[in-house]
Amino acid sequence: MDRMNFLSFLLLCLTSVANCNKANKHKPWIETEYQGIVMENDNTVLLNPPLFALDKDAPLHYAGEICGFRVHNGPSGSGSVQFEAVVLDRSTGEGLVRSKEPLDCESQREHSFTIQAYDCGEGPDGVNSKKSHKATVHVRVNDVNEFSPVFVERRYEASVPEGRLFDRIVRVEALDADCSPQYSQICFYDIITPNVPFAIDNDGNIKNTEPLDSKRQRVHTFWVTAFDCGKNRAQADAQVVVTVKPSCKPGWIGWTKRVEYTPGSGSIPLFPSLHLETCEETVWNIQATVELQTGHIGKGCDRDSYSDRSVRRLCGAVRGEVDLLPPPSPAANWTSALPTLPSSDSSLVFSFNGSNHVAVVPDSVVSALSGDHFTLQLWMRRGGANIQPSATQSRGNRKEEETIVCSTVKNDDSYSHYSLSVHGCRLSLFYWPDVSAARPVKFLWKLEQVCDSEWHHLSLSVQFPSVTLYVDGVTFDPALIHDNGAIPNPAPRQRMLIGACWEPEEKQKEILNNTIPEGKDSVKFVGGYHGLLSGVTVRPGSVEPHSVVECLYACREGLDFGDLETLGSGMKVHVNPSQSVLVLEGDDIESFNRAVQQVTYRNSLRFATPGVRPLKLTTSLRCFNEESCLSLKQLEGYLVVLQPDAPQISLSGVGPHLARPAPEFEGPRGVPLFPELRIVCSLSHAVNTAAQGMEGGALMSDAVAHTLDGCEVQPLGEELNPEREELLVDMDVVRERGLDIINTTAYIAITGAESISVYEDVLRSVRYRLARGSGRFERRFRLSCSEMNGRYTSNELTLEVNFLHSLESLYHPSHLLASQQQFLHPSHHSGELSGHTLPNPHRNSVVPGAATVIIMVCVGFLVVMVILGVFRIRSIHRRGEGSRGGAKEGSNQWDDSALTIIVNPMESYESRMGISADTEGDGEEEEEEAAESPDDASDDQRIIIKKEGRDGNARRY
Repeated sequence: MDRMNFLSFLLLCLTSVANCNKANKHKPWIETEYQGIVMENDNTVLLNPPLFALDKDAPLHYAGEICGFRVHNGPSGSGSVQFEAVVLDRSTGEGLVRSKEPLDCESQREHSFTIQAYDCGEGPDGVNSKKSHKATVHVRVNDVNEFSPVFVERRYEASVPEGRLFDRIVRVEALDADCSPQYSQICFYDIITPNVPFAIDNDGNIKNTEPLDSKRQRVHTFWVTAFDCGKNRAQADAQVVVTVKPSCKPGWIGWTKRVEYTPGSGSIPLFPSLHLETCEETVWNIQATVELQTGHIGKGCDRDSYSDRSVRRLCGAVRGEVDLLPPPSPAANWTSALPTLPSSDSSLVFSFNGSNHVAVVPDSVVSALSGDHFTLQLWMRRGGANIQPSATQSRGNRKEEETIVCSTVKNDDSYSHYSLSVHGCRLSLFYWPDVSAARPVKFLWKLEQVCDSEWHHLSLSVQFPSVTLYVDGVTFDPALIHDNGAIPNPAPRQRMLIGACWEPEEKQKEILNNTIPEGKDSVKFVGGYHGLLSGVTVRPGSVEPHSVVECLYACREGLDFGDLETLGSGMKVHVNPSQSVLVLEGDDIESFNRAVQQVTYRNSLRFATPGVRPLKLTTSLRCFNEESCLSLKQLEGYLVVLQPDAPQISLSGVGPHLARPAPEFEGPRGVPLFPELRIVCSLSHAVNTAAQGMEGGALMSDAVAHTLDGCEVQPLGEELNPEREELLVDMDVVRERGLDIINTTAYIAITGAESISVYEDVLRSVRYRLARGSGRFERRFRLSCSEMNGRYTSNELTLEVNFLHSLESLYHPSHLLASQQQFLHPSHHSGELSGHTLPNPHRNSVVPGAATVIIMVCVGFLVVMVILGVFRIRSIHRRGEGSRGGAKEGSNQWDDSALTIIVNPMESYESRMGISADTEGDGEEEEEEAAESPDDASDDQRIIIKKEGRDGNARRY
């Protein structure tokens, strides 16, 4: 009975425990979404976060354990068949997702599916198991670099013309089957064939590294390979074949870098054999620009080398111009404070700094410039060299106009005012015909020449209300502006400034009342000019015609076109005013080539300025296909103007000596110095004697008609004494020929461009006149001439003039005194003999020449030295005897203490000092006396020794 009860109790307990295990109250829990990756060579999916299923029934057996995971199809309906999920630990709920079969990234890179966890239920049979919610799983298949690059083609071929560099000749391409960018992209290509003139970039573009030559190698063959970013090399390399085709070279053919020009050749073609090659490229427009740079030659180009005054005379310009910037002198001192710069054409260039460099023209000059008809001319260069900017410009303020000339002149009963200014690239003339009544008018020009920092000549002809501007001889029309604004009237006061203008009177009054102390100068300059000026002149009266202005200031050299009649259809030619730029434009290549060969260089100067002129040729082509149109580089060369054959100016027809009786020189007209003067100008040039059967070369001199621009007659030695002598010139001849003359005591200068015959007539009229009683025996003159502003000079012709005196005139006391003075006080000039001795009465009355006098004096000097030596020996001997015997000094004893010897005045000062030292004694004074002996038939000069003994009588030896 007890045993039955125990079994019943045990059964009851087991039933209770079974009832307790059936209590599965909670569902498992997992994350809602998982991200996973799997490698192509692996089947395990790495999830983030890791796969864990949790159940709140834990730690109950079965109910708190996870029995498995179920995989369901994703949103796309695929993915469940490829993956499975297994439980690694039932108690912790850890799971693992893996692929059932190998995955291929190239076929499908990403997979999506859902997963669901379930517990073990209420018992081992899984009764009443519960399921979790469904979680989405995204799996990405990571690529493995399993494929190598493969070229699209095994052989690449291309053809290129020779002699050019190409950015791309051919492009090779390789592909990689990997799915990821890391392994599917080609990172770089490489040429594995060494020493080939080609290069390849990372995109597979092949280019040549040097111009190819078909003659050296016609076909280039090389191999290339490819690498992906995983450094896998291509399975097979590709072959590249480049064929070099003989091709034409587009561009100018026949270009000569150096072109020589011989002065006097007229016009020469610059490009006689030049032609353009386009290699059959279709071109519908060609434009070529030829540029000749002459800015470094003189003032912008080669012009006449004569002075401005001479050029005006040669061109037939009306005279009467007033120089507003003359060379500084006592008579024209208003330019002395302006700095000057050297000029290649010997003209005077003044610099203005825009502040304190101002020239105030005096009223005496301004008073001659009245009237409303005048011509203002000047050379101008903006900026210039070695000029510091003004204070306002240094602060960046360049809005103020720069005034070149500012003038108020008095007319009959009114005052007119004008100012010429520059502002940027604009030139303006502000003209006020009557400052008290009429309103001002402004003439405006926009010119590139104003702001290009080069030399230009401006000629402004005013015939109010008409104004004409010439720039380098070319006419420019103005824009007329009537300025009726509130501009204060200029003060009716005559004045003129160069390089600035004065401040209006109203502002000056304010300055006087407020800032300027009493007694100070209240004039203030405004609108300072910053640049260089030269040759500023004003000529009142009628204006110059255009032909004269063009002759005065046009360039003598430049570009030109040979024959316009041969110009083909559709061709255009344009030459700028200064003839430094020539533009050709056309559409036909053949016509264009013929036109280029007609471009010439001309220089009308016989003696052109030698040197180098840079030359440039710029070409622009327009094609129907702009992308493949040819581009030609700029060609640069230079034109060399050779040294011209120097003219040889020869002065002849005048003997070295001119002897005339002195009374002829003392006449009212004097004696002509060069009555038979002849001037010849010739050019020497080489002659080819080989053609004539002669060996070597020869020089031939040809006489040519020439123009001189200056001659000078200069007295040698001391200058002319205006009280006793003078040079006379026929002023009627000088004025008639329009020449200028400067007559001073030092020289006579005759200037002006004229023919040789005119200068011969003027120089033949030069006379020398001597005053009566002057007592001169000779005078020397030197004559020289030049042309081209002193560029070429003649030989120096020296003339010695001897004055023949009669015996009666020579014995006249005044003549004798003058002769002695000249003899005792010789001139310091070594080239002139200032005195002569008296002539021998038994000879002709002609005074001997300088050479004869010198020889006679030297012979006499030797005789004196011998005599002096003998007497010195005797004197020493007598003094020795007197000291031994105590003898007394006799009255007839030779005493050399006061010995004086007169020698040739032509001898040097040192020689005379040496002789005096030998003859100097103690305790007595020396005395000199010069005289001539008329009764000595053998000598024209005698040595006089004067001895004063105790008896006081002079002795002659």
